[in-house]
Amino acid sequence: MKQLTGLDLSFLLMDTDHTYGHVNGLSIYDRPSEDFDPFTAVRERMEIMVSHLEPLRRKVVEVPLALDRPYWIEDADFDLDYHVRHIGVAPPGAADQLAEQVARIVGRKMDRARPLWEAYVIEGLADGRWALLQKTHHATIDGAAGVIMLKLFTDESRDSKTSFEAQPWEGEEPPTDSYMLQHAVKNIAVNPVRGARLGLKIMRDLAESAGLTDLSSVASQTRDALGSLTHRPDSQSEARSRVSLPITPAPPTPWNKTVSPHRRFAMRSTSLSNLKQLKNATGGTLNDVVMAVCAGALRQYLIEHDALPDAPLRAMVPVSIRTGKEEDPWTNRVSALVAELPTDCDDPIERVTWCREAMIAGKNQFDLIPAEALGQSVDYASPVVATAAIRLVSQLKLADRMNSPINVVISNVPGPRESLYFAGAKLDAYIPVSTISDGIGLNITVHSYGDRMDFGLISDRDLVPDLWHLADLHIAEVERLFEATGAEWAVPQPPPPMRKGGDGVDPIAPSNEEVRDRIEARHSVAEAPSVRAKKASKKKTSPKKPTPKKAALKKASPKKRGPKTKAAAVAKPRPSRKRKEKA
Repeated sequence: MKQLTGLDLSFLLMDTDHTYGHVNGLSIYDRPSEDFDPFTAVRERMEIMVSHLEPLRRKVVEVPLALDRPYWIEDADFDLDYHVRHIGVAPPGAADQLAEQVARIVGRKMDRARPLWEAYVIEGLADGRWALLQKTHHATIDGAAGVIMLKLFTDESRDSKTSFEAQPWEGEEPPTDSYMLQHAVKNIAVNPVRGARLGLKIMRDLAESAGLTDLSSVASQTRDALGSLTHRPDSQSEARSRVSLPITPAPPTPWNKTVSPHRRFAMRSTSLSNLKQLKNATGGTLNDVVMAVCAGALRQYLIEHDALPDAPLRAMVPVSIRTGKEEDPWTNRVSALVAELPTDCDDPIERVTWCREAMIAGKNQFDLIPAEALGQSVDYASPVVATAAIRLVSQLKLADRMNSPINVVISNVPGPRESLYFAGAKLDAYIPVSTISDGIGLNITVHSYGDRMDFGLISDRDLVPDLWHLADLHIAEVERLFEATGAEWAVPQPPPPMRKGGDGVDPIAPSNEEVRDRIEARHSVAEAPSVRAKKASKKKTSPKKPTPKKAALKKASPKKRGPKTKAAAVAKPRPSRKRKEKA
């Protein structure tokens, strides 16, 4: 039996009738042979891994009256058939059909009476491949722990066999209410003392980081420091460079409202090598480029909807604080920083520069207070107060009455560079599927694997009904950056994924040329000669390299949404920060 940390509990408290604290990963595998049965393979592997991975077999036990943090116990009534499920998508098995299944699955609350994970084997994809959607509560693991589990779950080659063997394990009997109440009373008594000690430690760390040697001046200088952190900037250039706490509301957007229980999911991919080319061309980091791509896509989307604020949007960026030396890897070791997104800048190259400066400012703010201390501080918060506060926000729909200090969550999770396999099936893509909450109805999570960079966008079904278009705008922004920088493409941009009633072959659009050629060859066999001849003629006349300029202009062009929106979309963009200063 082990007690949840305060951070683990904060994710557990996200669960309401319309918000959920689970995170998810969508893996796309090939089919190594015609007689391969993915469901049987997944069930057999899960049966083995349950005995090795603690998060797969533990469940939550609540403390009476929520007087203290809950406990994890080994589930004595574990039922593997409940957790491993088998479904399919209807023909033609397009990307949007797969995404619709994913959205419905992640839009359901998890059963607290069981271990907080589910695995769905999804068959029926257009090209014969299959998918595995793993749904795990954030109270159990964070993103970095999820990558660890992915590596443990997969193999290093197609022919390799897992080194794990099933081991006997026994469940635990739930602790009695009397036992938990006794420990709760003890914690209630000692937590104020522990909290005070932690507060003194934070104050000392702040003083040391500020170079304060005279403790008598700590109070006055801390007051001045807090004043500078919360002070409104006098100029736009000052706003770009200083460190600031997000205590003021962020600009309003269509998705910054109370969310419903229903979700929408969309995905697109590009090559990691191409993003590295843009990194070298702009002088930023890979994360700067990713943030700039997201900022450019959001800017264009808001222009098309006549909803672009004058001020930059504000993004929360999760940050892993793992050191690799943790005794318990199966707990949350994550914090977050806040950075401004230059959606008010019309130049794609300048957006990379502004993103770099915003991330530096966000990291400086993040470094003011040690993340370890922040994580410990929530251990001493009252679960009763936290639960009541979350319920009050939900019941009063405060997200509709006031603007959130955050517009969007953007997460960049580095994954393995080497190819991974499962029971002989090659992992072609791993696409992140995150979560949203009241006031922040849009989440953009990016995950790298091999030479792929996959964008997984999740939103409220009603607040962002055209989420696939927003996903397309991210790829259009990549093309726009290539046009603006003049950089050479490392590899051609993969075609868009096949959608029901549309063009395309591959439901996830791999960047791997060998996979694309195999899919095209497989489909060409069933095509009529006239169709193959028509495609061949198009292939001969089409250029070998993509034309970023034309593609970007085509995808960036606004939809006709009436005179007001159309005028706003084609209106002359506001000048960038630098141009204003020069003027």
